[in-house]
Amino acid sequence: MTAFDASKLVGELEVTLDVDVLVGAYPDRDGPPGTPRSVLDTLAAHRIRVGAVASLRAALFDMRSGNDEVLAMAAGDDAGDDAGDDAGDDAGDDEILALASDDAETGRDPAVVPVGTVDLRDPIGAVREIDRLAELGVKAIRLFPDEQGVEAGFPSVRHVARKAAGLGLVVLTGGDVRRFWQPFSGLDAKVVFLDTHFYHLGDFLVVAADEPGFHTSTRLLNSPDALETVPPDRLLYGSRTPHYEPVVSLLRLATSGLKPDEIAAVAGGNARRLLG
Repeated sequence: MTAFDASKLVGELEVTLDVDVLVGAYPDRDGPPGTPRSVLDTLAAHRIRVGAVASLRAALFDMRSGNDEVLAMAAGDDAGDDAGDDAGDDAGDDEILALASDDAETGRDPAVVPVGTVDLRDPIGAVREIDRLAELGVKAIRLFPDEQGVEAGFPSVRHVARKAAGLGLVVLTGGDVRRFWQPFSGLDAKVVFLDTHFYHLGDFLVVAADEPGFHTSTRLLNSPDALETVPPDRLLYGSRTPHYEPVVSLLRLATSGLKPDEIAAVAGGNARRLLG
């Protein structure tokens, strides 16, 4: 039996910005180690030029050290493979900013857009960390409600949502869109729902009609006509590399009924517009 080869169907599709990339591993499940180098190699192997990267360490253990690991990756610091051995050092912030400034001056297109992660179990600390990240130039934060055991109705979620919206930050959030739209409603918030399942797509479309800042990832929209049902300016490519198979989302996008300019928007144009 010949193995299925998706490469011919994916063709020359290139993703210019993937909004759902993680570094690190889940301690309670099997999976890849998620080292910075291995994650970047996986993206490159699938023609994904840039990833919006968040830290599982920040989500599960320590916000500051995990976020500093991602900032170091964005600055091109290969030492990020050491997974935060020196992360959290205040003296490192100036170095990170200097490296990031160098990238901006040279016009180099980095492989990483840093996404800050906050712990919804600590709403006061989360807002403090958002302020620090915003000062460092981070444009997006990521929420992990399922991993942190937080429900949409918890006060911490609305507290963080208000803070992010007030600073103009993009929020990338997990969780069931049928519940997690509520803390962001009425805030003029820019939100990407990373876990929108095609079974729940109708619910997303209903709430998004009243919220121009609501967007969804492609990752779980793999049924026929799912991508085609979403307004193309509200759809962003997300793979959840390395904890999900990137080729699934690539194949669905490449074989969709979207026009070439719409595919380009989904494959990174929309994300670049949101993240500046």
